[in-house]
Amino acid sequence: MGRRPGERQQELWIATSRVASAPGHIFYDKLNGFLDEAGFDAFVEELCEPFYKQAGRRSIPPGRYFCMLLIGYFEGIDSQRGIAWRCSDSLSLRRFLFLATDEDVPDHSSLTRVRNRLPLEVHEKVFEFVLEVARKKKLLKDGNLCVGVDATTLEANAAMKTIVRRDTGESWPEYVRRLMIEEGVIDEDDDPTDEELRRFDKDRSKWGKKKVSNEEWASPTDPDSRILKMKDGRTHLAYKGEHTVDLDSELILAADVHHGTDSDTATIIESIATAQRHVAAAGSEAAINEVAADKGYHSNTVLVDCQEAGVRTYIPERETGKRTWHDKPLEVERAFRNNRRRVKRSKGRWLQRLRSELVERTFAHVCETGGARRTWLRGLENVRKRYTIQAAARNLGLMMRRLFGIGTPRSLQGAAAAFCTLIWGLRRLLWRLETFRAAFRRQTASNASFTATYFRATEKLAAV
Repeated sequence: MGRRPGERQQELWIATSRVASAPGHIFYDKLNGFLDEAGFDAFVEELCEPFYKQAGRRSIPPGRYFCMLLIGYFEGIDSQRGIAWRCSDSLSLRRFLFLATDEDVPDHSSLTRVRNRLPLEVHEKVFEFVLEVARKKKLLKDGNLCVGVDATTLEANAAMKTIVRRDTGESWPEYVRRLMIEEGVIDEDDDPTDEELRRFDKDRSKWGKKKVSNEEWASPTDPDSRILKMKDGRTHLAYKGEHTVDLDSELILAADVHHGTDSDTATIIESIATAQRHVAAAGSEAAINEVAADKGYHSNTVLVDCQEAGVRTYIPERETGKRTWHDKPLEVERAFRNNRRRVKRSKGRWLQRLRSELVERTFAHVCETGGARRTWLRGLENVRKRYTIQAAARNLGLMMRRLFGIGTPRSLQGAAAAFCTLIWGLRRLLWRLETFRAAFRRQTASNASFTATYFRATEKLAAV
């Protein structure tokens, strides 16, 4: 019987044939073959070459940097520290990254340096490269495209307790203490405790006097973040992520991040233009000619701009009461009434249902299971870089699912569980059938015995 050894002296030399290896994960092996066939590493190396110095120590290959970000999506890891630890812990992921036995996994700080070195345009080129692969695989079709647009909130890497006033630079405790002095609760020389500050602040919230606006407050660690109410009702510093999705192929054509206070009506035209630019850069001749969005995107300016660009809108209107048109140009009324007529048709209602299903599904994949709901980066540009690769990874997963039947490493676990459930269900059904057959045989035997007894009794009565 063996015993697990404790502390022991390691061998000085060891043969490579004795080094522990892994058979590899079938999903990552398929993904590696898929990326090699598309020429991914050669493309990103040529793309990133102008931003690397010729001298100095050897840096991280660009293909390895982007593949580690892809791992963050497929494994649902939101932080760079978590990605580096997961890659160090898994032999299958080391094989996916083509790391030799004597090579270390790049540290999270190395990922930061590479991200700072590469501009946002490089990350967008990688996103367009994935769309080009989708076009070559006949997933992104030519012709007219109908897209759906929607937005969600992304939690920023900044805390509300650290915000400061834009005019005076006061922190929140200093601001509350000044209010206490102005209202005569304490003297100017007093130093209230944290509990007294919280109690006074809580009372202000009850009286309706506690208000925090983005015009007066900002985060010193992440000035680009904005104070927003999250999906669960909490107030937090956040950004706004917006997706433009092809409703036919379910591919994300554009995934941009904006300031949290940017209105939907101010960003939809930019998102549609970005999606059209990405489609053109992917080598497709497709053109966006229809767009579906929710009522938050409805405005006269949006409808007129889309009409001038030759894009038909399917945007439900808001409840604003009776409208007047005598003070507005004729094209505004025409765009409004055309949009209303299209929305009320059966196609408009069908596109709204399709938009709410497919676009929300992309948010579930990228933000929830993909780990992008909360960002650990600071600055709008850094958040955009990471989020762009997250969307590209989602498109890769979609292509893997369409071509090979598995879109994430955990798909096999779900398939195995479904297969086991099917086997258990079949066994349960067979057991029930056997139980029914046994009960039927017993009932038949009982009926036969009763019939025989009945006829014998009848014969005896006839004889009497």
